[in-house]
Formats: sequence, C-alpha cells, structure tokens
Amino acid sequence: MKLTDIAKNIKLVCLDVDGVLTNGSIVISGEGELFKEFYVRDGLGIKFLQDAGIQVAICTGRTSTIVTERAKELGITLLMQGLKDKRDGLADICARAGVKLSETAYMGDDIPDLCLFPLVALSAAPSDAVPMILREADWISAQPGGRGAVRELAEFILEAQDKMEYVVRKRFNTEI
Repeated sequence: MKLTDIAKNIKLVCLDVDGVLTNGSIVISGEGELFKEFYVRDGLGIKFLQDAGIQVAICTGRTSTIVTERAKELGITLLMQGLKDKRDGLADICARAGVKLSETAYMGDDIPDLCLFPLVALSAAPSDAVPMILREADWISAQPGGRGAVRELAEFILEAQDKMEYVVRKRFNTEI
C-alpha cells in the first residue's frame, strides 16, 4: 500500500519530544532542566492537524515541566511522560483517544522509539534520526528534528486527506 493511502486513514499523530519536537539538546543547570527549544512551524503543523480533526499526542521517555507547558500551549491533552517502554504509553493514548493503532502515525528519532514502529500504521522520522530508525521508518522528513520535521509530517498527512486547503482557510481565512 502507498504511504499516501495509509496517511488518508490517520486519526492520531503521536510524537516523541527530544529529537522530534526539539533538536535533541537539553540545557541543564545544577537546579535541573532549564530549556528546550521548540520550533514555531512545528507548532503550527500541530494546530493544522487539530483543525482537521486529527488528534495529536506526545509520548516521551523523559519527564519535563517544559513539555507539559508546551503541550498545554498547543492544546495537546494526550500526554505521556517518563516511560521506559513507550508501548504502554501508546496503548493508553490510543484508548483515551478512541483510536486504533492502525489509524495512528508515530514520529520518533532514536532507539527507544523503535518498539512503536511495527505497531502503528505510519512510522515517521526526522532526517537526522539515528541510522537504525531511518532504516525502519516508513516515512522520513527532509527536515531535522526541532526544525520542521513535524510540520512536514502534518502537511503530508493533510495533503493525503485533502484537508490542507481547509485548515489554512479555517485558521487564516485565506486560500493557498
């Protein structure tokens, strides 16, 4: 089956954080985590997905109040943090969302994400993911993590579902 055909049926996009929503850098002081850098274009891609009725979730191995704040800012309520085995987190997210794994896309960049790739309909990776992930991903962004990979995935799914023009019109009252 072609990837665009698979993308037509996606109802949930689940994302890792470090290396996907960020460039993978973490600034830490003696008091703990200080900064993660998020790319505004990826955020807009998430809002486009939500405008199209596609749910967005975060499933990450680390726990961070910064991620909680970013999820809140983007209206993401399906959030799982601090998971060593992300399979449990994804199963819980799908149950809460009322979505099957066969209707889910997941973007990850490193070995802890690998266990989710065979479970979802569409596995995706940023261009700078580790080689093992790049070999296994169904779809690879031309963009690196934290610099447009999520936006590119969002647009790929929305184009496949013929919803890109709709979301731009809905959010900005303009034609593309």
